[in-house]
Formats: sequence, structure tokens, C-alpha cells
Amino acid sequence: MFTDRENKLYLEIKDWEQSLYSYEPNDLVLTYEKYLERAFALLPEQTQKEFFSVLDTWLFHLHALIQGSSLQHDAKERILAAGRVFHEDISQLDDLRILSIDQLQYIAKQQIARHRLYSFAQGGLSGTGGALVLGADIPAIIVINLRVVQLIAMTYGYEVNNPFEMMTSLKVFHAATLPNRLLGQGWNQLMDELHSTDEFYFYDGEDKLTDTTWLEQPLKQILKGWTILLFKNKKIQGIPVLSMALGAGMNYQLTRKVTEFAHNYYQMRYLLEKEQ
Repeated sequence: MFTDRENKLYLEIKDWEQSLYSYEPNDLVLTYEKYLERAFALLPEQTQKEFFSVLDTWLFHLHALIQGSSLQHDAKERILAAGRVFHEDISQLDDLRILSIDQLQYIAKQQIARHRLYSFAQGGLSGTGGALVLGADIPAIIVINLRVVQLIAMTYGYEVNNPFEMMTSLKVFHAATLPNRLLGQGWNQLMDELHSTDEFYFYDGEDKLTDTTWLEQPLKQILKGWTILLFKNKKIQGIPVLSMALGAGMNYQLTRKVTEFAHNYYQMRYLLEKEQ
């Protein structure tokens, strides 16, 4: 049974879910999608498979690298310490589920706010137009967003080092970075997989992540990079304000989108498991 607060949150997430389904792309977006698909269709099918396979493998390795880093271990300890403020018996991530939804939200929102700031700062830095920071923009923004998805999962008591949770967090990241018109579809797939799964350690589902539609976000980042190069010499008192604002704004909006999606997913999991 839900408490009044949990029931209210459940309805809020359902309203947000409906907003995903009601999104209608404009003609420009549909035209862009069509040309992107046509461009990739020119490549041999085997080349496409190899390209997306390499991309998936890179994401898997990057996820594992982040998860095993000392930074992530320290962040995990901070989450547990924050949980012990509310309940002194918390010693591992599973124990966090004894906290109320408001307490978990408080901890999660700390992680979310911090990573939105990281994203904003990193985008602003890339907006200076330096070759090194601009070249590192896409890997950096992927790392920031993969990391915050992992931290949100851990906040709600899910250890991302087992096969199921690792794959789930990657799929949440993937779904959250889809074009807006496909967010509802990505959410549905995650919910269907969650409802059809009884085993939460080994992963038996589809392990393919990237495809042509997912590439729209990286291509937007590349387009942002070209725009930054165009505007980096337009300076105000020696500072490329326009290009920095563009970089910071786009990266912030991406992380805002990812964190909202991931937070709603893990909140919904918490609620569904409590309902059982």
C-alpha cells in the first residue's frame, strides 16, 4: 500500500509519462530524422552492425570504468553517509530502501544538482573553443550522464555492479538520450522489461543499445561544436560569451533531461516494488 505521499508521487510520474506520449515532433525534426536514416542506409548493412557494435562495446567499457573508479566508490560512501543521517542502521545500498520516498528524493536531488552543475561548467569550458576541451566534449558529457544515472540507481538501493543493474542503468541512459519523440517508446520498453523480469541479478534481455535514432544526440553535440568554432572569436571583453553560453546551455539541458528521466524511472521502481 502506498502512503499519501507515495500515491501523489506515483500520479505525478504517470502525468509525466503521459507527457512523453503526447509529444509531437515538427516537420523539421521529421525531415532531419529521414535524412539521417537515408545517410546511414547508404552504408553496407555489415558496416552499420560493426559500427553500432563498437559503440555499444565502448559504452559498456566506459560504464564499467566509471563504476569501478575511486570517485564512484567515494560517491557511494557519501550516499550511504547521507542515508545514515535519516537511519543509523544503514550499512549497504539495499538498506536505503527503508527510507521514505522524501528522504530518498533529498539524497538523489543532491546528486542531480551537483551533476547538472558539472555539465553546465563542462559545457561552458568547451564553449571557449579550445581544441582539447572541445574534442573531449562528447566523452565528457557521456561520462557525466552515465555517472549520475549510476548514482541515482544507488540512491534507490540498486547496486550497479551486477549484470542486471549494469545493463538497466545503461538502458536508462540510452532511453533518456533518445530524441524527445522516442522517449515514450524508451520508457515503455524499460517498464515492459521490468514487469516481465523475475531475476534481478543475471540479465537475459536484449543487450543491443545504440542505433541510428540514438545518434541524433551525438550529432547535435557535433553540430554544437561546429557552432562554437564559428562564434568563439565573437568576444565580449575578451571572453567568448556566446559560444560559452551555447555550450553550457546545451549540456545542462541534456543532463536535465537525463536526470529527470532516470530519477522518474528509479522512483517508479521503488514504488512498484513497495506495492508488491
